Amino acid sequence: MKANLLLILACIGISLQGFAQGTGTLAGKVTDKNTQEPVIGAVVFITGSNRGTTTDLDGNYSLKLQEGIYKIAVTYISYKQKTFENIRIEPGKTTTLNIGIEEDNKHLNAVTIVGTRQTNTEMSLISELKESEIVVSGVSGEQIAKSLDRDAAETVKRIPGVTVMNNKYIYIRGLSERYNTVMLNDALTPSTEVDAKAFSFDILPTSVIDRIMIYKGGSPELPGDFGGGVIKVYTKNFADENTTTLNLSGGYRSGTTFKDFSSYQGSNTDFLGFDNGYRALPNSFPTKLTSRTSPEMVEKLGRDLPNSWGTNLNSAAPDLRMSLGLTRAMRIGEVKISNISALSYSNTRQHISVQRNRYLDYQPGQPLESEFSYVDEQYNQNVRLGLIHNWGIRLNNNHKIEFRNLFNQLGSSEVIERNGVQEIQDNDIRSTALRYESRGIYSGQLQGTHNLNDDQTELTWTTGYSRTNRNEPDFRRARYQRTTGTNDPFMLYVPYNPDPQQTGRFYSELKENTYMAGGQVEQILGEKDTAETDNSHKIKVRAGFYAEHKNRDFDARWMSYTRSTNFDESIRSLPLGQVFQPQNINNTTGFILEEATKPTDHYSASSDILAAYVGTYIPFTSRFNLSGGLRVEYNRLQLDTRKSEKDIVKVDNPTTSFLPSLNFTYNLTERTMLRFNNSISVNRPEFRELAPFSYFDFQQYSEIRGNENLQSATIYNTDLRYEFYPNPTEAISFGVFYKYFQNPIESTIEPSSENPSYTFSNAIYSQNYGVETEIRKSLLDLFENKHLQNISLVLNASLIKSEVKLNAADAEVQEGSRPMMGQSPYIVNAGAYYQNEEKEFEVSLLYNVIGKRIYLVGNFQNPTIYEMPRHAIDLTISKKINNRFEVKGGIQDLLNQKVRMVQDTDMNGKINDIDSNIASYRRGAYTSLGLTYRF
Repeated sequence: MKANLLLILACIGISLQGFAQGTGTLAGKVTDKNTQEPVIGAVVFITGSNRGTTTDLDGNYSLKLQEGIYKIAVTYISYKQKTFENIRIEPGKTTTLNIGIEEDNKHLNAVTIVGTRQTNTEMSLISELKESEIVVSGVSGEQIAKSLDRDAAETVKRIPGVTVMNNKYIYIRGLSERYNTVMLNDALTPSTEVDAKAFSFDILPTSVIDRIMIYKGGSPELPGDFGGGVIKVYTKNFADENTTTLNLSGGYRSGTTFKDFSSYQGSNTDFLGFDNGYRALPNSFPTKLTSRTSPEMVEKLGRDLPNSWGTNLNSAAPDLRMSLGLTRAMRIGEVKISNISALSYSNTRQHISVQRNRYLDYQPGQPLESEFSYVDEQYNQNVRLGLIHNWGIRLNNNHKIEFRNLFNQLGSSEVIERNGVQEIQDNDIRSTALRYESRGIYSGQLQGTHNLNDDQTELTWTTGYSRTNRNEPDFRRARYQRTTGTNDPFMLYVPYNPDPQQTGRFYSELKENTYMAGGQVEQILGEKDTAETDNSHKIKVRAGFYAEHKNRDFDARWMSYTRSTNFDESIRSLPLGQVFQPQNINNTTGFILEEATKPTDHYSASSDILAAYVGTYIPFTSRFNLSGGLRVEYNRLQLDTRKSEKDIVKVDNPTTSFLPSLNFTYNLTERTMLRFNNSISVNRPEFRELAPFSYFDFQQYSEIRGNENLQSATIYNTDLRYEFYPNPTEAISFGVFYKYFQNPIESTIEPSSENPSYTFSNAIYSQNYGVETEIRKSLLDLFENKHLQNISLVLNASLIKSEVKLNAADAEVQEGSRPMMGQSPYIVNAGAYYQNEEKEFEVSLLYNVIGKRIYLVGNFQNPTIYEMPRHAIDLTISKKINNRFEVKGGIQDLLNQKVRMVQDTDMNGKINDIDSNIASYRRGAYTSLGLTYRF
């Protein structure tokens, strides 16, 4: 920690150097060269940076700058860009630069179509936010690059109203991942999870991200299945030059790196993020072990399983991250071809020590009695291999085709060694869980954009395919115990009948394929665009469609070790690495392998979506415009499984939804506006939520199962927001929102005599409302000191409240109303960015905190568990050595505060002295240092 504090002080010292140096002002007027009329809204900026301003209603501009020599440029739509070099700024003086710009009617199309628009900068992001017809927030690739965020899950929490659960699930305005729709380059993403309707954002490394946009209101062009918002992740696409970049970095995590780290034998392809079949069931295994399987065959099959229960203790190596990026641009006649490819790899480790507790029913006035108290030593090794390969082809000025490919493979090896006391049964416990999970996703899209009829008509089309595979081979669990207070040896617990929650092995695999196609035509009504008019003041009419077919197959198998007739009790005292040796698996004195797989452990499902929409944009005046329309979605969701051999479960839910939306924008001035959105959306059940498959969560010591009777929810959305854009790199907004849900799908808890059991059900209604604000502000105009002028601030905050009214059946075993699961009452993100362009040096300091939120819903027997607030600070420093080398380092989670899950014991919705920790741990501050080399 002392080293970390010294690093912070060093950064502050650097920022404080030279405070006495002065600044000057660049000012002038931008006019039309021919008519001498002022040009309103022209952008005056320093080339190669995001520092700039816009002209006012009289064409005047003013920009404070540090003393020095600058290259200045001015741009405006339908005008030629004009550049001035060697503009000298002197301290305390005003340098006047009046600029006359001329129309570019002859080459306008070439400029707007052939030139590649930058979309990953702060300036382009703010321009996109301002021009949007609906309420939207986002983060640019440029801002991402200034942080230590390693994947999309870490990045999106910088966006107003967004939080992250379990380090990978996105919550928007406190609404869980199931209420959010994710699109990758305008195509819906498949779910990467077995037990949740969710796209796992930790699978996308930041190196491939161009920008992330979150649309919080509805429109005809957006999918209708959302509650919190529609998240669009855009990967990098077009390239203007040939570049090759290599990035190599190492990471040190406190409490993990160079410390003892427990692992087990895996396959020789684990380093690539997948298992090569080592953990899979042998080919000799039948589709199911039954009572008709001969004892000799059962014994042979039990011995065929690898004895891979032992663990090894080694020193944890530093984390390794590598990426190689290539961009290529070429021309064949008028055809411009570009390619962006990036290969990324990471191998990381984390050890956390989790204190877990559970308590018996609370009796007012009586001390709280413990059911168990465990310490979990949890060791995780994660490998990620990613590839992006995107092609862009501009056939001519009017036709563009893009082919995008994204592949990611993520492998996670986990060891949990549990020690503690099970007070309710008076046992000391030593449990071990060995788990491996691999997730692979491929997404490919072919998209075309065509400008027709002198740019009055735009046609876009997209077709795509995506595939998700999630494999969990040979999840092993074993428990040793002894009577508390004795020195007896720990003995392996061996059930008399198959028990999936006890000593045994679990296998599961999920495969999901998605095929999609979509298209849109937009027609601009009125005369062809000229220098006097632009398309933002013309009526636009849009029509389009979206079609998608998705299918999923899920299989799980449970194997449990039970006792033979003359079981040798001495075997139970052997260490875990020896107890399941082949000679101990026999039908007389050893273990017998029995299958506990149920009919519900397999399901197949499909979903078909066909959507059509019409929309319009109508500028009634230069200040007031309206957009909106109607989207009609037909969805048919089918699922097949069994509760028993005779009890067949068939779900077939065809629904048609009419989803209108209306958006108003009123421009108070050239830089300020009011937005209003009103829309209807739906929220449909996911495959897993419908399937009655039951899964035991070892960490939470609970079960999760689906509910085939779920119905879709209807959501009414309203947004009102004020936006102010002082200049092209600054934005200030303030908004309020309200959402009303009919039949919302919520996680609920069932009565249980032993372990909590969670499922999904439709509540009667819920509501979600709050306020949001965002500020992106530079200190350029506020201070004379040049170092303070180099600082820009980002702040966003949300206050949110929600309520769920449960149905009568759920209200019998728990509170009848509560906040929505995962909803935080407040969210605060803040960031300070220091950028010295002359020294090519950058520092960023980021802060994040969220209010307490429901982590697991409870009932009268198992009270609700809350995740408590936790303050997180990240520090990043980067320095460009020369045109080829750049060094970047920093500390993530500098404070390393505890993650705390607290049980609301007295069920009053507040956390007080009576309430107790259910789980607590520290993730460990993370220090990294990397080098980027540009060939």
